[in-house]
Amino acid sequence: MRKVYLDRTELMGAVVVDIEDTEVIPAGTTIFPMSANNKNEEYQKCAIDYDIQFIFEDDIPHIEIFTVPHVDIMAKDSKGGFIGTVYQQCVSESDTPICYINRDLECFIISENEEDFLSNIGAWRDNMKPYNKITVYRSKAEAETELEFIDLSI
Repeated sequence: MRKVYLDRTELMGAVVVDIEDTEVIPAGTTIFPMSANNKNEEYQKCAIDYDIQFIFEDDIPHIEIFTVPHVDIMAKDSKGGFIGTVYQQCVSESDTPICYINRDLECFIISENEEDFLSNIGAWRDNMKPYNKITVYRSKAEAETELEFIDLSI
């Protein structure tokens, strides 16, 4: 079966692409910022105690990575790494795995889902397991040298 990739960084909302005998794989790295109104002591405690700096809409970092499949970033750490959900946008009570991508573009699973991640937040680094189901590129251009992307401009 042929595989093609759909760049989620250029899309807003749900998109359905159906191509006969073709697997369409969502790709790219997006950011899921929280409202700045939600900043509180609990998030500050996560930053200080666990080195997890959740991303808020008033301080969105520039991310220079492109993932396959799609990863939606929700937090960063002081070592230049990012924490995000795999395959879909962040949603509460989701069953999507939580991953960590370090500055060397290595990927790790840190939790099987968001609920487990939040209940074991203090041990997130201890729970890191290498994860080879995500390929991290430095840019979309680099990914395009190896992968075929769907052109939605037509």
